[in-house]
Amino acid sequence: MKKVLEKINTITAKIEMFILSASILLMMINTTANGLGRYLFNQSLYFSEELNQFLMVSVTFIGFAYAVRNGRNIRMTAIYDSLSHKKKKKLTMFIAITTAALMFFFAYQALVYVSHLKEINRLSPALQLEVYIIYIIVPVGFFMAGIQFLIRFIQNIFHEEIYLSYDVVEEKDVDMKDQSC
Repeated sequence: MKKVLEKINTITAKIEMFILSASILLMMINTTANGLGRYLFNQSLYFSEELNQFLMVSVTFIGFAYAVRNGRNIRMTAIYDSLSHKKKKKLTMFIAITTAALMFFFAYQALVYVSHLKEINRLSPALQLEVYIIYIIVPVGFFMAGIQFLIRFIQNIFHEEIYLSYDVVEEKDVDMKDQSC
């Protein structure tokens, strides 16, 4: 099981890194070219704003999956921190499996929406691209985040430690009585 989870984590990490790097690099090139065009030639790129909006969608949804894989997603820990290790583990597993199910549901709903966009043949205003091609990244991002939450759930079944992501293990609480000077 560990090899399968490691393989899945490695594949998703490479996909995330490629999409995030390419999107951010393209945003930088696009913005720079637009700025140069505006100030040197008095002519902006007509598609620049639209392209950056599409790239921002990629960064947002794939970035979310990336954050989950690295244990950097937002967590509310006020009650969690007061629980025993065993209860923390159960709560972590419950949150992981329910969030995974929610992410897969969102991925499905986003895919239905993208399919609708394809059916109506909606085009982007400036670039005249079929919008469904751009927004297919939304269900992909939700699906990849769901995979990461599912991995978190599975790891917590098989390990004593509390896994916050594939590589991030929660530090054990150190009792103040044990920290004598």
